[in-house]
Amino acid sequence: MKNMHTIELNDEELRLLRSALRSYLQAFGHNEADLLRAAKHLMIKLPDPATTAANAS
Repeated sequence: MKNMHTIELNDEELRLLRSALRSYLQAFGHNEADLLRAAKHLMIKLPDPATTAANAS
């Protein structure tokens, strides 16, 4: 079993993390397929702060 970790992010921190991952994918992902897949998988797991905020109201 893999270790699981939980972190709490506010909406601004989540936006920053998603933006950083997008930038990474655009700049470096084309040369390293395994890291590209892992980063895309992580992006899928991250909620969209805009959607989360809309559902909260």
